[in-house]
Amino acid sequence: MTNVLLIPPAERFSPQHGARNSTVRTGLAFGRRLTALVTAAALLAGSWPAQAQQGGPRLLRDAETEQLLRDYTRPILRAAGLEKQNIQVVIINDSTFNAFVADGRRIFVNYGALRESDTPNQIIGVLAHETGHLAGGHLSKLREQVARAQTQMVIAMLLGLGAAVAGARSGAGAAGAAAVAAPQAAIMRTMLSYQRQQEESADKAGVKFLNATGQSAKGMYETFKRFSEQSLYAAAGADPYNQSHPMPAERVRALEELAKSSPYWNKKDDPALQLRHDMMRAKISGFMERADTVYRRYPASNTSLPARYARAIATYRHGDLRSAQSQIDALITAQPNNPYFYELKGQALLEGGKPNEAIAPLRKAVQLSGSAPLIEMLLGQALVASENKAYAEEAIKILRIALSREPEAALGYTQLAMAYGRKGDYAEADLASAQAAFMRGDQKTARELASRAKTRFAIGSPGWVKADDIVNTKPIKN
Repeated sequence: MTNVLLIPPAERFSPQHGARNSTVRTGLAFGRRLTALVTAAALLAGSWPAQAQQGGPRLLRDAETEQLLRDYTRPILRAAGLEKQNIQVVIINDSTFNAFVADGRRIFVNYGALRESDTPNQIIGVLAHETGHLAGGHLSKLREQVARAQTQMVIAMLLGLGAAVAGARSGAGAAGAAAVAAPQAAIMRTMLSYQRQQEESADKAGVKFLNATGQSAKGMYETFKRFSEQSLYAAAGADPYNQSHPMPAERVRALEELAKSSPYWNKKDDPALQLRHDMMRAKISGFMERADTVYRRYPASNTSLPARYARAIATYRHGDLRSAQSQIDALITAQPNNPYFYELKGQALLEGGKPNEAIAPLRKAVQLSGSAPLIEMLLGQALVASENKAYAEEAIKILRIALSREPEAALGYTQLAMAYGRKGDYAEADLASAQAAFMRGDQKTARELASRAKTRFAIGSPGWVKADDIVNTKPIKN
């Protein structure tokens, strides 16, 4: 499990200070708040690589977890008529329980939501809700609402400015400010009401998709019930017309009635799927939490496979490679055809400074996983790190195949550049380095490396054209 930057950092919106002294500034701040509603989660995700800014959201990549999430979403997307839309589930490096959509192609889910979901059905219910947003085209519709609201806001602001000018001349400044604020508040309420309707619609659609796939909506209900209990105190006395989501108790009651009407209400998750879910949660704990936290969650007295998995990961991550290898070997003995145990063994050896020993288990992991590209990249990294020039050509072949399926993975391009460097092919090495920098969001470095690569390639050759594309890419403005 590794952190990678693939999407732009969150664009943050906040009201302007000192707005009382400037009606224009107040209107602009309100416009920014309206625009923020488009994201629903304050994250704008485009198809371009990330701006490499410290503190921006980072993504987590893991072959095992991503395969499980694909298995969770596939039947739901099919029921929603979105199976052929290449919609991906993206894992955010955030420990809070949250999931959202920010474009029409991806469902974003925090690793905290995966870790805190006790059953597959609970996270499947969340994914079904987010699929409801995608199937309903809520993002594009919300953008239309925002555009209309912004037009109304501009008109209201202009009218308010006229009143403010008149008020200033007559000495009635407070009346002028009220003339600006009142229409803005009304428009904001309209927008929030529209977003509450979308949330209710997504709940209904999610239950519909679960019914269509023969799955229970109990997990979805349990999740939102937990949200309700957690936010009960915070919502006390809140104005329901100033909320972007339905009030918790009201929403849970409606969802409970809808979910319990399903013939699948009491259907349990398949035990094999529950085990995969528990293994995923254990893996997240092992990689993302402190060692003492892992050992509290999974004490030595717990001899289950997920507990042993979490402890093995925590052991290698915190420096005891020999003990970790013993624990991982025991896992492999228990499940000799589990590709992710071999992946873990190879990763531990690689990060422990033993790349030559990592190659064999990573080859086995690639074979058993059906050539998962993320594991292929790890194998390519081990081959390159071995510093054996004989492995350079194999590493290039493996990394190119992996990158054809994961074209946004900066790590793959970095390892590819090193492999080409081992061969002395500096043109391809510069190009791969430029692609890695571009995918990290470092466009300045990417253009510099691509410019150098162009001088090494024959003009008009495929490598020259790729480098030229990077050189001529317009910088992304913040």
